[in-house]
Amino acid sequence: MDGRHITNPYEDYSEGKSKTVLNNSGKDINDEFREKLTVGTKLLLQRLEDHKRYWYSKDDTSLYTGLPGVAYTLYHYGKYFEDQNYITRAGELIGKCLDGLRGKRHVTFLTGNAGPIALGAVIYHLHVDKEESKNLISKLKALSSYVVDDSSGLPDELLYGRVGYLYSLLFVNKHILPAPIEEDLIKQVIQCILSSGNNYAKARGINSPLMYMWHDSEYLGGAHGLAGILYLLLQAKQYLTEDQLKNEIEPSLQWLEKLKYPSGNFLSSVGSTTDKLVHWCHGAPSMTMLFTLAYEIFQKEQYLDTAVQCGEVIWQRGLLKKGCGICHGVAGNAYSFLNLFQLTKDPKYLYRACKFADWCLDYDTHQRRPADRPFSLFEGLAGTIYFLVDIQKPNDAKFPGYTL
Repeated sequence: MDGRHITNPYEDYSEGKSKTVLNNSGKDINDEFREKLTVGTKLLLQRLEDHKRYWYSKDDTSLYTGLPGVAYTLYHYGKYFEDQNYITRAGELIGKCLDGLRGKRHVTFLTGNAGPIALGAVIYHLHVDKEESKNLISKLKALSSYVVDDSSGLPDELLYGRVGYLYSLLFVNKHILPAPIEEDLIKQVIQCILSSGNNYAKARGINSPLMYMWHDSEYLGGAHGLAGILYLLLQAKQYLTEDQLKNEIEPSLQWLEKLKYPSGNFLSSVGSTTDKLVHWCHGAPSMTMLFTLAYEIFQKEQYLDTAVQCGEVIWQRGLLKKGCGICHGVAGNAYSFLNLFQLTKDPKYLYRACKFADWCLDYDTHQRRPADRPFSLFEGLAGTIYFLVDIQKPNDAKFPGYTL
């Protein structure tokens, strides 16, 4: 134990051990473990409900820590369990948030206006009012004038920058058909992200076509860094040219891959020498997702090898003292195993994800360090619930706000 993680107490995958959580094929969770997940999820949801006075506030309109993130969890729960009451409540909560959105500078899915607007557009389109959904889509597109303005000073990373806005556009187009966001707008946002990365890399003499800075650091992880930017760009592959893929994105991916620690973990930022962080926001978990997708697109074994190495790091060091959250907790780390399972169909990864889920079910014991926002989507209980719902359909699970 290095002070950040707890020694993994679980035996690793074997066919015999897997029978406790997987069905005979190894391709899905067995009925007994699914029932355990369902019961545990409902108990944790009741705790969320019982503490409503602590999270019901229209002051924080971000999905990351605020009311929209709880709404997203309720919506996710309602869809999985086919409970219209939770879908309706999610729409009502989002509606309350939309009245209190902040200024135009807040444009991302997780921490800005684009998140509640995009989520609201989807929920309204599918369940409430299609005309109001169209109004929300117009508001979302209107934010682009600030996003593509080179003088705006907007960063490019996921949480606070252009890639967070790109996710919002792609999210709407995935869930509303026909896709309402024009191809030209998405390409314009992508070109701004690429140009910004090109300019920074050239100015700093970095041997990568793309590089970015946030808060005076050259971060590499999913939340603020190069991995998160490349991951979103690769998910927008249909809007990229072959030249952009081959001459800008893949060489940047290869440059990033070389920064891996000998352990298989990744630096949090350029120049870091402490191999400690194993979080989605910094370290191996978001890299797993990036390199599995890179393997799918480029079909190069080295990318799969890197993703598998990251998975080993997470199995050894992914049970975190910070608790069971998504951003820097056990639930977020478990998504890496689901990602590897979806690609490889190797039951070992689904087994590992189930063991991390089992850890999260014992919430009181394993939430050792109270989160700043203990009921939020990315730091607290709502995110753990979201994951515990997601893993019950392991082939469809997707990290919220990151994987489309």
